[in-house]
Amino acid sequence: QVQLVESGGGLVQAGGSLRLSCAASGRTFNNYAMGWFRQAPGKEREFVAGISWSGANTYYADSVKGRFTISRDNAKNTVYLQMNGLKPEDTAVYYCAARRIVVTQKPSEYNYWGQGTQVTVSS
Repeated sequence: QVQLVESGGGLVQAGGSLRLSCAASGRTFNNYAMGWFRQAPGKEREFVAGISWSGANTYYADSVKGRFTISRDNAKNTVYLQMNGLKPEDTAVYYCAARRIVVTQKPSEYNYWGQGTQVTVSS
C-alpha cells in the first residue's frame, strides 16, 4: 500500500502561483511513477502532469505546458507541482496518484490516490 497526502492548495488570483506537495508513505516511493490529476465540478478527472520513477521524464497536458512543473524528491518521498500563471479554468480539486514505473494519462490505471486539495483561481 502507498498512502498519499496532498497539501498546498488554496485561493489565488489569476496570474498567481501555488506549489502543491504530495507526501507518500508505505511502499518504496521510487518504484512508482507519479501523476497529478484534477477534477472540476461536473467534469471528469483529467491528467495534468506526470513524472517517471527516477524523475528523468516528465509529461504535461497541453493546457498546462509552460506554466506547471512537476518534480520529485525521492529522499523525501514527495512529489511537487509548481503552478505559475494560474487561470480561472485551473480551478479544481487536484489529486496526486501513484502507479508502478510508467506514467500514463488514464486515471483508471493508477492504483493509489490522495484525498485531493482544492485550488481556486479568481479572476
